[in-house]
Amino acid sequence: MPPWPEPSRGCGGALALYRRSAAADARPWHLRWVPVCSSTEPLLERWLRDAPQLDHPRAVIAGRQIRATGQWGRPWMSPRGGLWISAALPWQGRPPASAMLIGLAVATGLAERLERRGLEVAIKWPNDLLVNGRKLAGLLPRLVQRGSTLRLVRIGVGLNVENRIPSHAVALRQVLGPAGGSPCLWCAELLQVLDRCMEDSVDLRWCVPEAERRLWSDRVRDPDDGLIWSISGLAPNGALRLRRGAQTRDWTRWSSGPGSLS
Repeated sequence: MPPWPEPSRGCGGALALYRRSAAADARPWHLRWVPVCSSTEPLLERWLRDAPQLDHPRAVIAGRQIRATGQWGRPWMSPRGGLWISAALPWQGRPPASAMLIGLAVATGLAERLERRGLEVAIKWPNDLLVNGRKLAGLLPRLVQRGSTLRLVRIGVGLNVENRIPSHAVALRQVLGPAGGSPCLWCAELLQVLDRCMEDSVDLRWCVPEAERRLWSDRVRDPDDGLIWSISGLAPNGALRLRRGAQTRDWTRWSSGPGSLS
């Protein structure tokens, strides 16, 4: 594990932008930045272990990651120029929530902020953002419980900003040019999205109709048997509602890996 740098060294710009944008609604975020790491997830894990009292939200940000993984343990390319962040949100005393709704709320909130810059954003259920059918961002939410009590919410976010990308992905600099902003700017934007999730913790179901109208496709292939199902929308808990003839089913997660159709 690398030693922790001064919190302001790589986060000062993001915090300044965040405080300016959030104004009176700004929260006392605690940020730590490293220029390079294997993944921000174990660094956040270590921070939570060393200082378990989570009074304020925290986040670890990396300039680049060299062994990050996304859904299904797949490698997530994280070169310099993107936003690579793992956050922990205090949730004790707040109503219970599902990781699915939290993930959809973050995806919807981030999509709204991207759309303000003229992008058309689709949500590939449950946790990817697409532009022109190509992956722009991925989110991995996780709930941490103590007994039956939800103690905190963790969420990892990777957003392509001005970094190199594989052929199936897209970066903001590609589609928006210099107006795409910087990782620093999008860190400030994301902190405000996470703030909203904490503020709306009493009821996150607001995100369901917003996520539903941004769904990436109207049909999906079951990765287990190859059958094609029509997508009829989202359930109140964020599950993907499917129909095939007279059959209906709800997916709460992909069974063995994405089998989506474009």
